[in-house]
Amino acid sequence: MRDTVSTSGVRPELLQVAEVAAREKGIERGEVIEAMEMAIQKAARSKYGADLDIRAHINSKTGEISIYRYREVVSELANDLTQMLLKEAQEADPELKLGDFYQELLPPIELGRVAAQSGKQIITQRIRDAERERQYEEFKNRIGDIVSGLVKRVEFGVVTVDLGGRAEAVLRREESIPREMFRPGDRIRAYVLDVKPEVRGPQIFLSRTHPQFMAKLFMQEVPEIYDGIIEIRSVARDPGSRAKISVFTPDPGIDPVGSCVGVRGSRVQSVVNELQGEKVDIIPWSSDASTFVVNALTPSEVTKVVLDEEAHSIDVVVPDEQLSIAIGRRGQNVRLASMLTGWTINITTESLESERRNEEMRVRSTLFKTALDVDEVIAHLLVAEGFRTLEEVAFVPTEEITQIEGFDETIAQELQKRAKSALEKTEKELKKEIKSLKISQDLIDLQIPDEILVTLARDGIKTRDDLADLATDELLEKVSGASSGFCENDAQALILKARAHWFKEEEKNSPVSEV
Repeated sequence: MRDTVSTSGVRPELLQVAEVAAREKGIERGEVIEAMEMAIQKAARSKYGADLDIRAHINSKTGEISIYRYREVVSELANDLTQMLLKEAQEADPELKLGDFYQELLPPIELGRVAAQSGKQIITQRIRDAERERQYEEFKNRIGDIVSGLVKRVEFGVVTVDLGGRAEAVLRREESIPREMFRPGDRIRAYVLDVKPEVRGPQIFLSRTHPQFMAKLFMQEVPEIYDGIIEIRSVARDPGSRAKISVFTPDPGIDPVGSCVGVRGSRVQSVVNELQGEKVDIIPWSSDASTFVVNALTPSEVTKVVLDEEAHSIDVVVPDEQLSIAIGRRGQNVRLASMLTGWTINITTESLESERRNEEMRVRSTLFKTALDVDEVIAHLLVAEGFRTLEEVAFVPTEEITQIEGFDETIAQELQKRAKSALEKTEKELKKEIKSLKISQDLIDLQIPDEILVTLARDGIKTRDDLADLATDELLEKVSGASSGFCENDAQALILKARAHWFKEEEKNSPVSEV
């Protein structure tokens, strides 16, 4: 009959259909056959009973269709539709035991139009599911790779890319290089940013702004990077405008920068063209932070660097005429250099640095001149030799002071005596002021240095909670003049110490569950 399809006999054409479908969809033939079995199984249940455990099997070599009713062998019958007693089962097959399934071969069925259409839908759906699973498995392992495809459509800046094999990807507006335009049919290369499984198929997200997109482009253009001879250590990008990339090789006979640039700039130019004219600075990486930062600030010149490893920042001094180059347009050059190196970079000019040093020398000279009751020459000599505080003068070995030209042991001992006397006087004055400022005992118990304690109290910070309410930058600003050695880490630690009692109170007041 035209309206029915028979399941009887050997059906080799089923295998041909499965082969074609698998080839077209790029999935395994076995998955197509499994979908066909499910369709036949559903039709058989409609005829023999939906409550029965009916399973269909298609021979993968001959295409023969077999329909079975499965019943589990049990000692006590709970459901006579899906179970059978052991005694009854062994009458049919003596080798069956508890937990086995008795398989009863059922007669073939005729699939009517409705059943055939339903089966077709099941097969189509299973094939789609298998296709989506294949796409997800394929692309989830390609996160971090560069893929190529054709632009399918562009809607409100979101580009849909056909990657072939019925796989589509999305390039969102924020992941596109500014001002670049795509039209349907354009070929596009992009970095696979993420892959997420969705009901309608895997969502593949692309990026052309990710720093690693540029790194992968260099890997494609520079064989030495692909082979692992040259390493890309870090990348910083301002997409569509400028980028910096640091490279390194342990082989002293290879120039990593020259290899990346290529003959007459051919290699780097290929990357620049792909990135819509983005300027690329190729920087030699160095394990020495100062050297690396100086390299990263190219094309500007650097005359001096001062590292603060504790704050992970570096002060850079450049010639006055190089300031604009070092900072770059809208701070771009120093920002990218900071991203590339991982250091906070502070830039100043030689004239400003000179002013700062002169002011620092004036302040320290005045301190020594007043506290030690010495003339300006001696005060300047102490500052010139690196002495910054009275504590350093008072407690360093005497030999360090006698090394100063014109200073003998008698002078050194006298200077240390005066420094200790000045410190004792200052300490007494601070203790007296602490009492007069009426600072709470809970703040005093934090064992904050007296000069910082007095400075805070003068500014209205007289209790532990007052201190705990401060932010790190607020505390640093308040005590900046009281202690030159007080840094951000010290401020954070002091605030956490002040807040410790808050957490203890929370633990005390929190309900305790009974076991």
